[in-house]
Amino acid sequence: MHSPLPSKKSIGDRELIVMMASLMALNALAIDAMLPAFPAMISGLGIVDANQIQYVISVFLAGTGIGALIYGPMSDRFGRKPILLVATVGAAVFSLACSIAPTFEMMLWMRFAHGLMAAAMGVLVVSVIRDQFEGDAMARRMSTIFLIFMIVPIIAPTVGQMVLLFAGWRTIFDLMAFMAVAAAIWVYYRLPETLHPENVIPIEPHALAKAWRKVVVHRNAAGYMLGAGIVQGALFGYLNSSQQTFDKVFGAADFFTIGFAIIAIGIAVSNFTNSRIVERFGARRVSQTALLTFIVLGALQLAAAEFAPTSLTLFLILLTANMAMIGFIGSNFSSIAMTPFGDVAGAASSFQTFVRTGLAASIGAIIGQQFDGSVTPVAFGFLLCGLTALALVLWCEKGKLFTRPGTTQPLPVDPRS
Repeated sequence: MHSPLPSKKSIGDRELIVMMASLMALNALAIDAMLPAFPAMISGLGIVDANQIQYVISVFLAGTGIGALIYGPMSDRFGRKPILLVATVGAAVFSLACSIAPTFEMMLWMRFAHGLMAAAMGVLVVSVIRDQFEGDAMARRMSTIFLIFMIVPIIAPTVGQMVLLFAGWRTIFDLMAFMAVAAAIWVYYRLPETLHPENVIPIEPHALAKAWRKVVVHRNAAGYMLGAGIVQGALFGYLNSSQQTFDKVFGAADFFTIGFAIIAIGIAVSNFTNSRIVERFGARRVSQTALLTFIVLGALQLAAAEFAPTSLTLFLILLTANMAMIGFIGSNFSSIAMTPFGDVAGAASSFQTFVRTGLAASIGAIIGQQFDGSVTPVAFGFLLCGLTALALVLWCEKGKLFTRPGTTQPLPVDPRS
């Protein structure tokens, strides 16, 4: 279903998708661009335990998770556009604050605040698309958004490395602020309000609790929401220790930006493929097949960590393949979990993003802090996360995989009734 945007302004489907992808890309830039700067940040901020630099990522993700609870309800009440504008400007302000933070502790507080602002980009992108599409059509467009968005993780470390060639690591945060301001200007002039007037919901604690409860008690929504967070936790576990892995395990610090790009391409390719096949085969069939493959590849990663621990080539092949599976899993799991909540898309997306991100950040931090100079913690994390996610999918599908329920049935007008 594709209904007209409720605004006198005009924006094409293509520009809308690119805009939403660009907003999401601000979050990827806020993480990936600084990874090559970790050694300089460790030195500049006086960090004793090298693993602690990973908290620069973890607290940002924690902020995005907590912030997710705020923006959905606010956007359901005041609209998507004004909240996006406030959040992008706020992200720019706190990114600048990070660039002048004098201590590691202050840096962590500013990164958390930056994450609180950046949370709006993740929540409201899903809400804007859900305002216009549903089911497999939504999954296709979300996959396209993820495809464009994935260009940033491919190039962001290289951008950070280029900045380091001409300036200090703090300039990377200045660049993030500039891009957030540019995004705010684009939203202000081109984005119409996508929230339909009949779906405006007052900010009432009992109404929010009711919407959140509907997510929790909805078997499929809860199962796929948790499964997506757990699989994403494996990704964050790798991300947290990625620079250390290339440097300490393989002695290839100079190859980091190239290796990181190769692995990120796996997700980009899978999202491109998913956008072409998901409406034909269905989000469940595609994502469940990918999850089973993810588990097999996780087992192979663990075997490689044991029997070929210093093979960078094997590491890249297996991890790139498994990252590709995450590309198939993430957008489809999220779309399945959001399908029943059309008229409360903001509150549902907000709560689901909070749970997914909080769960993923926690799992990722645990995996990352286990870094011991080998790839074993990451490999074990992938396998365990995959098995746990599969158990959740089997639970919410009542033991039946590869089904495609309700593909011809529209969503009920009011799922709250």
